[in-house]
Amino acid sequence: MTRRILAPVVLGAASVLALAGCAGGAPAATSSESAAGGKVAVVASTDVYGSIAQAIGGDFVDVTSIITSSSQDPHEYEASAQDQLTLKNAGLVIENGGGYDSFMESLVEASGTTAPVITAVEFNHDYPGAASHDEAHGDEATPAPTENADAHAEDDGHDHAEGETHAEGDGHDHIEGFNEHVWYDPHTVEDLANDIAEHLGELAPDHAADFTANADAFVGEIAGLEDSLGQIGAKDADAKVFVTEPVPVYLIEAAGLDNATPNEFSESVEEGQDVPPATLLEALQLIDSGEIRVMIVNPQTGGAETTQVENEAKAKNIPVIEFTETLPEGQTYISWMQSNITALSDALAA
Repeated sequence: MTRRILAPVVLGAASVLALAGCAGGAPAATSSESAAGGKVAVVASTDVYGSIAQAIGGDFVDVTSIITSSSQDPHEYEASAQDQLTLKNAGLVIENGGGYDSFMESLVEASGTTAPVITAVEFNHDYPGAASHDEAHGDEATPAPTENADAHAEDDGHDHAEGETHAEGDGHDHIEGFNEHVWYDPHTVEDLANDIAEHLGELAPDHAADFTANADAFVGEIAGLEDSLGQIGAKDADAKVFVTEPVPVYLIEAAGLDNATPNEFSESVEEGQDVPPATLLEALQLIDSGEIRVMIVNPQTGGAETTQVENEAKAKNIPVIEFTETLPEGQTYISWMQSNITALSDALAA
């Protein structure tokens, strides 16, 4: 996610600690369950994970999402004193990881919470050292890492050990060769849902069967999404798609489509850097070639280069659709993903 036009909510780290020390109100809860109704207090970094947790926990969880607006950038978000208190009272914490929401690491440390922390990227097959995904889906072919992710390791001009994190110009840690937008990968979300159910069952054993049943139903809905993606692949396999940044890459790969975006274009946008002129020319020529079937943009970010390629696509009558990073108002995770898949299918049929 590029940091060009989003306005983060900011409060310095020193202020977080100071305010937390003098905050008033009711005494903090000390158990894994909140004071109201004995529900497990779940804290998620974004409303995407909050929605998933709510689907699994149902009536037996109280979910708080820290990032709930498209104007809040997880990469640059600086936590408030209230966020720290929320983490302190958590029974379960869910984060994306992989450098996407690094503010959560600071919050966990500063709050002193003893709640278990679930990190979504660890369930993705591309994540360095990840095992759970491959074990859960051992009979399936493992997709190759995205072109965009691989290119950064090759083209950034530095040598990095596998899995090494580093700070780019945007100031957030990034794992080489890895696309951290894992909530767009159906298999990752399946495994994540089952792990959330397991943790909730340990925290509230009386409702463990409910959590398992909810997870089974949720995974069944994910299977429905995969069926829809399979229908796209059966009809439009290897259709070329242009993405202005890597956010939707997992989903288009799951649909059997080809991410034809020049590597350095999407990497530059992702890192909040200017697209090199030669790369921009390559992208424009690709769009002009007539090979691109659909362009996918992220309306939460942008810049001159993304606007230029979007305008060029529209001029060539190439359908342009939007995939966001946060949950649209009134949507659940499942309904949001289904709307994305439907939009993709309709664009390919146009």
